[in-house]
Amino acid sequence: MKNIAIVVGVPLLAVGVAVGCARPPQSPGGNADQVAQGAPLYVAHCAGCHGPTGAGGPHTPPVVGKNALPLEPRPWQKRTAEFYTAKDVYDFIRTHMPADKPGSLSDTQYADILAFDLKLNGYNLHHERVNEMNASNFVLHPDETRVTSGTVKKK
Repeated sequence: MKNIAIVVGVPLLAVGVAVGCARPPQSPGGNADQVAQGAPLYVAHCAGCHGPTGAGGPHTPPVVGKNALPLEPRPWQKRTAEFYTAKDVYDFIRTHMPADKPGSLSDTQYADILAFDLKLNGYNLHHERVNEMNASNFVLHPDETRVTSGTVKKK
């Protein structure tokens, strides 16, 4: 299950996602608390442009749903880099978001929002907290071929 439909508001859905995690928030390596902390941060800093359900708008891409986080940037988007791993997304949002105050959140807040978004998109976080050091472990497009340093790598 890579993508899920959003039928309820983001804050209510965040509670459902957090409750559905197998480990309690206090357990080492658990991420339910991070996902839950990402929900109000998303509402405060992202929903104004990307919408309350993450579906995007006329001038903003979706961050939740079938068309969210594509590998290749769309021609009209601000980003130019691929979103192959969660680290690619993390680096982009940390530098460019929120659009009206880029870079204004802490690294932890960006990671919390990313964990929330990834969970809503059905990515398996393996009960790990997302951070700058491990975000490259979460491959968003495992079936895509990637060219690196002149060699072709199929992930």
